[in-house]
Amino acid sequence: MSKITAAITAVGGYVPDYVLTNQELEKLVETTDEWIMTRTGIKERRILKGEGKGTSELCVPVALEICKKRGITPEDIDLLIVATVTPDMVFPATANVVTDKIGAKNAFGFDISAACSGFLYALDTGAKFIESGKYKKVMVIGADKMSSIIDYTDRTTCIIFGDGAGGVLLEPNTEGFGLVDSVLKSDGHGREFLNMKAGGSNYPASAETVANRQHYVFQEGKTVFKYAVANMADAARTVMDRNQLTAADVAWLVPHQANLRIISATADHMGLPKEKTMINIHRFGNTTAGTIPLCLWEWEPQLKKGDNLILAAFGGGFTWGASYVKWAYDGKKA
Repeated sequence: MSKITAAITAVGGYVPDYVLTNQELEKLVETTDEWIMTRTGIKERRILKGEGKGTSELCVPVALEICKKRGITPEDIDLLIVATVTPDMVFPATANVVTDKIGAKNAFGFDISAACSGFLYALDTGAKFIESGKYKKVMVIGADKMSSIIDYTDRTTCIIFGDGAGGVLLEPNTEGFGLVDSVLKSDGHGREFLNMKAGGSNYPASAETVANRQHYVFQEGKTVFKYAVANMADAARTVMDRNQLTAADVAWLVPHQANLRIISATADHMGLPKEKTMINIHRFGNTTAGTIPLCLWEWEPQLKKGDNLILAAFGGGFTWGASYVKWAYDGKKA
């Protein structure tokens, strides 16, 4: 019997309509368009507006687009995994909320929390369900409404993050296409440098935690940058070496859109030119778990069956990793 791999058979993406530009941020904090562009490469980001709209609102159009592209209904989905650090509620899982909103009556679902590496963790987890032979259609979505946990008086974080979601459908394949290999890592000491202190069981919400602005993202930029450059690049290089891939063999690097300098350093470490690197950070900013699938969504028309893709990410906590995906279909024919 041929080995079963989990192939990506459809991609979806969604970003809100509202565009938050650098010029608007100049009115909120002491910054300039030039300062932001020089340090991050970000020109604008999208923000989900409206009362009572959480991360599930970003996921629903992604899921429905994937179903439409693949010619299936939500009832055909066996499992939905949502990678997010901005769930609608502490519980139930946002994945459960999404299955209800789209009518995925036959699916079970759960969330994965691994910050910016969340999509890679979820992709690898979803692939295991396919490889087991028991499940045929697993949907993996990376989504975050980062605007809900960003302090728009903090120049170090408010310039970076945006809202958005992207996802893929995984199905069984016996021709070797799909997720081939992953290197996934974590190091809990990094929680000191990138975290949201309050809102969990350590520091439950209180008048004091709200007054101290502890329900917002905290980031020590220089330390995070140093670890991100080293670990994201190393993971990508490791997965390439483990699978005997040279730079010439890789069609695309699909990096987490954290910072343009981090993306460039990762590509350089892999020996890949900018032309082989998916970059949309200038338009969407850092959407945390949403960045990698949003890249796949935008570049789908250019992808060809058999293309070798290296996905790489680094996130708070710290979490990081890289995955090797052999693309399963010609994007232009999708």
